Amino acid sequence: MYVAALELVDFRSYSHVQIDLRPGVSVLVGRNGQGKTNVVEAIGYLATLGSHRVAADQPLVRHEAERSVIRAAVEREGRRLLLEIEIVPGKSNRARINKSQLPRPRELLGVLRTVMFAPEDLTLVRGDPDSRRGFLDELMMLRTPRLAGVKADYERTLKQRNALLKSAAATRGSFDVTTLAVWNDHLVQLGSELVHERLMLVSDLCAPVRQAYADLAPASGEAELGYKASWTNAAPLADQLSRDQIAAEFRESLARVERDELQRGVTLAGPHRDDLLLRLGDHPAKGYASHGESWSMVLALRLASFALLRMDGDDPVLILDDVFAELDSTRRERLAEMVVDAEQVLVTAAVADDIPATLSGDRFTVEAGQVLSDPAADRGDA
Repeated sequence: MYVAALELVDFRSYSHVQIDLRPGVSVLVGRNGQGKTNVVEAIGYLATLGSHRVAADQPLVRHEAERSVIRAAVEREGRRLLLEIEIVPGKSNRARINKSQLPRPRELLGVLRTVMFAPEDLTLVRGDPDSRRGFLDELMMLRTPRLAGVKADYERTLKQRNALLKSAAATRGSFDVTTLAVWNDHLVQLGSELVHERLMLVSDLCAPVRQAYADLAPASGEAELGYKASWTNAAPLADQLSRDQIAAEFRESLARVERDELQRGVTLAGPHRDDLLLRLGDHPAKGYASHGESWSMVLALRLASFALLRMDGDDPVLILDDVFAELDSTRRERLAEMVVDAEQVLVTAAVADDIPATLSGDRFTVEAGQVLSDPAADRGDA
């Protein structure tokens, strides 16, 4: 799988740009603020329906424009697909495949698959649990797109349940308890499926994360993963828990915290409050890992994601956004060697010398809203 062509209209700093790409390595070089990250952000958005830099869509639309368009030709299994998403802040986005509009944008999920490495990834180690939940859910939906619907339904149910609890808190608990029981049933049904899928994913990730971390930082201990649930005292959870077991424990937890929920007006247990545990040896990575160890853990998570998606079928498109400037020379070389055989690798850098020679390929210069091919740096011409 690879992106053969990309077109952006009123996306970030670009009024309009078209880029032709090939399999193998493509490098975008430009000073900070010139728009190189905007290019790979657009490709990532087309794959995940989200940005790795911002949570809302408004910053993705060029100043004074009403909407932006991301359009890409993707080669997959011998077929060329034209993917398009129209981003309209404050309204529903629109998605198309081969110019046919999809009922919902999330039906794009899984058509183009990407794995992105970016400086923002340090939040996976140092940030709050929502970053790590987001990592799990994004990968989970790339592997099994139907789960995007399950997650959306869970979030909608959670919002309705929170509204009910908030109303109950305002009226000091004077409400129909049978209504809460109905929302509990929906929350447990959807939440237990999400947790079960997350647990299986964590189990699948353990071995490749351990191996990738050992390859990147062989003297820094062993990387381990676990899953901490907000609705049970077991930590980490065993991956062999069935969906029925999860549902039973989740339901019991809701009963235990019901009094507190009615007082505080918010749902206190569920997958929206769970966490992915990252450990180095006997210590949690958060708070203990050095800068280099944190980066190695982040890279191991992304490399493991790539390994799982590769086992599922086509290679995902690998995106390395300003990563090499953050790494020492040893980690740069090791990372380059581990990704160079991917079908397509897109690299951004402010300084070309930061990129290991292993990743030589097509070169583009990004400056002042333009993306220009550098023929002298193309493969076979160097």
